[in-house]
Amino acid sequence: MKHGDTDRLALIDGSRLIVEACMQGGSDSYVGYPITPANYIYAYSSRRLPMVLSAPDEITALQWMIGLSARGRLPMTATSFAGFALMIESINMAFMMELPMLIVLVQRLGPSTGSATVGAQGDLLLLRGMISGGYHVPVLCIPDIEGCWKLPPVCLQIAVDLRTPVVLLTSKEMIMTQRSLDLDRLQTIEPVNRPHYDGQLPYVPYAVDDTLVPDFLAVGNDHHQVRLTASTHNAEGILLSTAPEALANSRRLQSKIERGTPTLYRLDEEEDAETLIVTYGITTGAAREAVNKLRRQSISVSLLEMETLLPIPPTYYDLLDRYPRVVVAEENIQGQLAHLLFGHRLPKKVRRVNSMGRMVRPEEIVQEAAES
Repeated sequence: MKHGDTDRLALIDGSRLIVEACMQGGSDSYVGYPITPANYIYAYSSRRLPMVLSAPDEITALQWMIGLSARGRLPMTATSFAGFALMIESINMAFMMELPMLIVLVQRLGPSTGSATVGAQGDLLLLRGMISGGYHVPVLCIPDIEGCWKLPPVCLQIAVDLRTPVVLLTSKEMIMTQRSLDLDRLQTIEPVNRPHYDGQLPYVPYAVDDTLVPDFLAVGNDHHQVRLTASTHNAEGILLSTAPEALANSRRLQSKIERGTPTLYRLDEEEDAETLIVTYGITTGAAREAVNKLRRQSISVSLLEMETLLPIPPTYYDLLDRYPRVVVAEENIQGQLAHLLFGHRLPKKVRRVNSMGRMVRPEEIVQEAAES
């Protein structure tokens, strides 16, 4: 599929859109190990990206991505929980070394290997706590088939702008189910701009200005030494343990993520509504249908579709505070988004709609939102 073709109506899955959007957005390499249900992304990448490396396991895949990113490439991969669990140490390394990359996490039913052919929304709290010390990587989530095209280049730009790994969260049904799509609705994608340090002074790998993001320079360049490390370090990349300048550098990592991650969401708001339905990812479709059914019954409701999940944007709390009733719908039994937003002691105004082993049904959201 290429933007500009004459036949504009296509039956297409989200995997193909994600890969094409990443390619047009500037990702130049894919490193992966096959895992269901992320295999379509692996297969399509082998046809579209300039470089595809087949790793012997997920640990190796992330280590190779670190090397590619350090050399100036913009790598991506896709996996599910079992593979992602093996990647976490290396994601921590990439976070500390400040190397951009994109990881598409396709959720499936857990715990452990669970069921590879059943979708879920069970990895959100894992993502919140995966960086040692409580730091966050930016996490965005695809709400619908068009989001499979829109969000990957956004994630690549965030990765480059903040020099960080970025996780794009989705689920089995979003990337494997074919849907009819009018390709004219897809906007043109411009490749990300990744500037490199071109100064004459010696390169200081972790020196920052007001942006809190160091200039990037690839290892192996002809002019400057580049020192990258995953240990606690100062601006020069020198290991200093708990020295004040090293700790200040580590604090900066969280500050740059909180400041630089964009707040992306869709708000369908009715002025007189007292109930706000909150959801993300694959449950968005059910929530939209539920809202339409409720409004046909003359029940006023608003809908918040979250695309930025981590770090939690303060804007969300401004919206949540405006409503006396909040219904959080998601495909897990713990209520992970509800607990992420409100903690483990939910306010009385918060109601949950959850499912396990199947997608949330619109009727379940309608029932919960219609109750007084």
